[in-house]
Amino acid sequence: MPLNRHFPSSRANQGAPGYARLGFFGPLVLGLAACTVGPDYKGPPASPQVKTTFQRALPDNTAAEPPAQWWTALKDPMLDRLIDTALKANPSVAVAQARLREVRATLSQQRAGELPTTGGSAAYLRLKNPLSSSSGDLNLYSLGFDASWEIDIFGGARRAVEAASAGTQASAASLQDVRVSLSAEVADAYVQLRDAQQRRALTRRNIEIDTQLLRLMQARRGGGTASDLDVARITNQLDNTRADLAPLTALVTEQLDRLAVLSGGAPGSLDQMLADATPVPTAPASIPVGDPAALLRRRPDVVSAERKLAQSNAIIGQNVAAYFPKVSLLGFLGFASTSPGTLFESGSFTPLIAPVLQWTPFDFGRTRAKVSQARAARDEAEASYQQAVLNALEDAEGSLARFGGQRDTVTDLARALASAERVYALTEVRLQGGTAATLDVLDADSRRIQAEVAYQQAVSGLTQDYVALQKSLGLGWQQPPAQAAPGVAQAQ
Repeated sequence: MPLNRHFPSSRANQGAPGYARLGFFGPLVLGLAACTVGPDYKGPPASPQVKTTFQRALPDNTAAEPPAQWWTALKDPMLDRLIDTALKANPSVAVAQARLREVRATLSQQRAGELPTTGGSAAYLRLKNPLSSSSGDLNLYSLGFDASWEIDIFGGARRAVEAASAGTQASAASLQDVRVSLSAEVADAYVQLRDAQQRRALTRRNIEIDTQLLRLMQARRGGGTASDLDVARITNQLDNTRADLAPLTALVTEQLDRLAVLSGGAPGSLDQMLADATPVPTAPASIPVGDPAALLRRRPDVVSAERKLAQSNAIIGQNVAAYFPKVSLLGFLGFASTSPGTLFESGSFTPLIAPVLQWTPFDFGRTRAKVSQARAARDEAEASYQQAVLNALEDAEGSLARFGGQRDTVTDLARALASAERVYALTEVRLQGGTAATLDVLDADSRRIQAEVAYQQAVSGLTQDYVALQKSLGLGWQQPPAQAAPGVAQAQ
């Protein structure tokens, strides 16, 4: 479309021959503007390592899509509250959110670069007339609007917007990755806290039993029915049990402070709220894990790596565009006159549109070097994406294997605890029948508590493995409904 169709022929136009000839130049420029140099992004490379199912999945793992808020399956309201607080108040989330706002502003800046730059101007010039020695100085008054627009003929600006858009999506995925790690870290700290509190209570009970055992053994030695060696053995047992108490108390304090900081508070701020010992939340019997392809679409670190690959691909085209000429349009609509009184007369109306061509075909290899650098960066991003895929698969498979192994350990220790409780119960029956001594009952009770401590620790380890599994699946952030993740990797 000729650019001068909006301005009818006038005396002012007749004085601007360059403007009149733009009617031929405009369609040519706009036609060339459809070109976009550089490689088009066709998605991430295929991943032959991706299978249809996980190799280490357990028989009772379901292929259903796992829930984003996986911690609700642990059925612990206090844990739900802590994770919700951390996701809102933790400084690391605020840092990632600020970075996302920063790159979004960069994207807006790149998009604005595709549009004309406009402004108003007013000027007064006074200069000596070089054409006449008799006349006085020459005055020039000018008032109007000016604009400049670099026509994106070869798509360099469009590639810059494409790169900035992919970078924004990568930053958004990084924010989700922070949320995934944070929710898992809060859950891990909470499980360790409850485990330490439970084991500390059991240890204190064991200390009481060993103390009673020691008193009874000392009494028997006084009566001549026990030796110094028997007393020394019980004393050693009591000392070892007491030695377990201090590290557990330190671990309780450590996890309290860790949870406080993760929740955005100062160390000690949660001591009162979490002082009462409660059981360790147990992992559900059946866990949905989905499939590896869904994992790669869900994990924020994989999505971020894929978006960075798209960004680096667009930067190649942005640099290739520097090989070609740049065309800019400079425009001015206003009035110019040698007298303020005639400034707004029709004869003073001054339109001007001027195309400007810029081209540096001989830059001694600078552009070629930048293009080579961009292609190398793109190859690096592709390798990083492939490594992110392998790391994600390894993480998920390893977490599944550890969870399965720990579940077997819990089963074995549950049987050991049941056996210890049966021994204790039978010893009490013998005590009531007069065929066992109080010392035997206390010893059986001590062994039962030791078995309970081991079982408690195994249950805690199983829940921690459950938390690690959910993190490896890329869970812990909520995808907005009816909105697909941008640029997700399509496993093949």
